[in-house]
Amino acid sequence: MTLPQIIHWLTHTPVNSLVMDYHWTWPISETLHFCGLVMMTGTVGAFDLRVLGLGKGISPAALHRSLRYGVAGFGISIVTGSLFIFGQPDQYFYNDAFKVKVVCLALLGLNVLAFYSLEARKVLALGPTGEASVPARCFAAISLCLLVAIMCAGRMLTFFRP
Repeated sequence: MTLPQIIHWLTHTPVNSLVMDYHWTWPISETLHFCGLVMMTGTVGAFDLRVLGLGKGISPAALHRSLRYGVAGFGISIVTGSLFIFGQPDQYFYNDAFKVKVVCLALLGLNVLAFYSLEARKVLALGPTGEASVPARCFAAISLCLLVAIMCAGRMLTFFRP
């Protein structure tokens, strides 16, 4: 299936009608998308900053327990972001900022997988004053940079419309 065929299909689905035909769907979705992003960035960001050495006095495991809210926020952002794509697929698939956002999301996912495969057990075993290893701190720094890049690329979507 070619990209124009995918776009044609997306624009002829009931989801497209939901997004484009109801006045409040898009603004409610934007609000929820932002809330999901805040939940994700707030919890993941706090954990990453602790791994980097800020907030000593709080155990990484204590902050890690809040990450379930970040995962929920990510889920909200994926659902609402999908609604935007169904609503105006050409505005996303032909948009360089969207491509950057998708690449950064994929890199963030790989970073998460690598962290949990290689460093998470050691980090979660740290006490409130413990210091994470250099590789763990690198994963945290990469995570924070990618979160910022995702937010910037998302904001740039409206400035780089095809």
